[in-house]
Amino acid sequence: MTAKHMKDPLVCNGAALRKATRRITQLYDTVLAPCGLSVSQRSVLVHIARAGEPTMTELAQSMVLDRSALAHNLKPLQRDGYVVVRRDEADGRSRRVALTELGREKLDEALPLWRSAQDRFEAIYGVDRAAELRLALAEIFSDDFAAAFTRPGARS
Repeated sequence: MTAKHMKDPLVCNGAALRKATRRITQLYDTVLAPCGLSVSQRSVLVHIARAGEPTMTELAQSMVLDRSALAHNLKPLQRDGYVVVRRDEADGRSRRVALTELGREKLDEALPLWRSAQDRFEAIYGVDRAAELRLALAEIFSDDFAAAFTRPGARS
């Protein structure tokens, strides 16, 4: 390891992104606490609401999760009555996920709290910088980036 790398605590992009993600998760979870949802749980509910009744595979892909991680994240939401998972009538091998009425209500309850967290982030970080950050992160979690990263001969 070079001297430059020894002095830069953020030399690993993966570690820096994970630290930032953990911190933002902690901050948003604190703001969302009064409604009883974590930012991760809210995200699952939002993805389901946007998609209607996605299959487990569709939902996992949209969230950049593997199916087992998605199933793990869905368990408390099912237990609390916010989502239902049922067999796809057109393809019995697939399972579809849907919000319940209680899930929609919980998402509505979380919205002003989430908006407060967003506003706080943008007040500190800057509205324009936050928008640029979201665009940069969207590029990183895109399928195109993953394909380029794993392509043989990718620069190392």
